[in-house]
Amino acid sequence: MRALSAVCAVAALFSSVNTLAAEFALYPTGPSEDAAFIRFVNASSAPLDVIAQAGQPPMRLEAAKPVSLFFPVQSSSPVKGTLVSGAQKLAMDMKIAPGEFVTVVALPDGNGIKQVVVREQPDDFNGLKASLAFFNVDAACADASLRPAGRTADLFKAVPVASVQRRSINPVSLSVQLVCTNANIGAPLDLGELKAGERYSVLLVPSAIGPRLLNATDALSH
Repeated sequence: MRALSAVCAVAALFSSVNTLAAEFALYPTGPSEDAAFIRFVNASSAPLDVIAQAGQPPMRLEAAKPVSLFFPVQSSSPVKGTLVSGAQKLAMDMKIAPGEFVTVVALPDGNGIKQVVVREQPDDFNGLKASLAFFNVDAACADASLRPAGRTADLFKAVPVASVQRRSINPVSLSVQLVCTNANIGAPLDLGELKAGERYSVLLVPSAIGPRLLNATDALSH
């Protein structure tokens, strides 16, 4: 019941969630003209609460599961709410364009957090391939690259901070290596077996011990 309440609270955050089953069915082949989508990422070490309205239970993102699902919203309505980490509260108020996928990342900032918003208009769907995106939200690794572990060819090259690149790849088991200024950083990240027709994200975020990678399946909340 708590999980259900949290999902309902996040739905309220978006003021008008599109509940048509047809809209959900369209996600694997691209967003509809009227729908837009938003998700949240907790890149800090403390739990992050996404609060829709005062008095409603928050959606909590912790280190074990730092990336939320994508929630559908109506692009005609503003997205408002509050991100809470410890005693710090960040207000959120934004517009999302039709067909846009927005990722809101809470990053460590001294003793608190700051938020970075990355916007995407994916148009690369291929039902025979997997779709992989690389988000760079770590200012310490400008123009970051991502390559298959043990290889020298880049999957993504020189991705600027606060931006994203996406491409279609063959549905295979894949581990990826982060590259900053032509040097491998950290251990490879195992993405497991990527499936045809699915979307995935790798996110480069800062941490107390340096740049790190998070991964998530770009699943849509129903």
